[in-house]
Amino acid sequence: MTPIIKAEKLTTGYSNQILLNSVNFDVKPHDIFVIMGGSGCGKSSLLRVLTGLLPAISGNIYIKGTNITTATQQQKDDLMKNCGILYQSGALFSSMTLAENIALPLEQYSDYSKSTIDELVNMKLKLVGLDGYQDFYPSEISGGMKKRAGLARALALDPDIVYFDEPSAGLDPVSSKQLDDLILNINQSFGTTIVVVSHELASIFTIANNSIFLSKETQSILARGNPHELLKNPPNKQVYEFLTRGK
Repeated sequence: MTPIIKAEKLTTGYSNQILLNSVNFDVKPHDIFVIMGGSGCGKSSLLRVLTGLLPAISGNIYIKGTNITTATQQQKDDLMKNCGILYQSGALFSSMTLAENIALPLEQYSDYSKSTIDELVNMKLKLVGLDGYQDFYPSEISGGMKKRAGLARALALDPDIVYFDEPSAGLDPVSSKQLDDLILNINQSFGTTIVVVSHELASIFTIANNSIFLSKETQSILARGNPHELLKNPPNKQVYEFLTRGK
């Protein structure tokens, strides 16, 4: 199966610090692909590179066959319209209602009429369990609800790929499980490819069918594959200790 995301000899980091050096990995269509590893290994920075928010130092990233490291800005913009992002905080605009937040990408990047946009907003809110909260402001809902509202906005344009940056961060176990269930439902119902940065073991083992484990020390990928298989047959001590911590 042709990868929907492919990294070749990818080096990431900042001008004075390399975080990952010449790494290779593939994300297949319909994967729930988790990027995991200890603090400072470059998980979130890699996500920023994949979403075009941070340039790669060297190497290539192909998304749906387009090399985003050499693409024009217009090509990148067109490609990113087909990708959704859920940030750690949800990143909702505080001065806008939930309905207005979700309508924003539809208003900016589609030619839909207002009535169609309103209908789509209602559908997305219902999908994430927030039907009836259209007129609420972010300050009026819980942290878990903010994450779900952020997910509804990420799904507004029916993207093929959705990126999640530490989706369980700051959530209680019940809210975290609700979000995991939503991720699984979206993946299974719509075939959406999902890329998740996470260090939360419960979430990793619940949702991931594929993963990479990043190492700060070696600036490389130490392991790849289904986390359950990595736990059964850990390739090294560092991966084993990460996957069994707290047990």
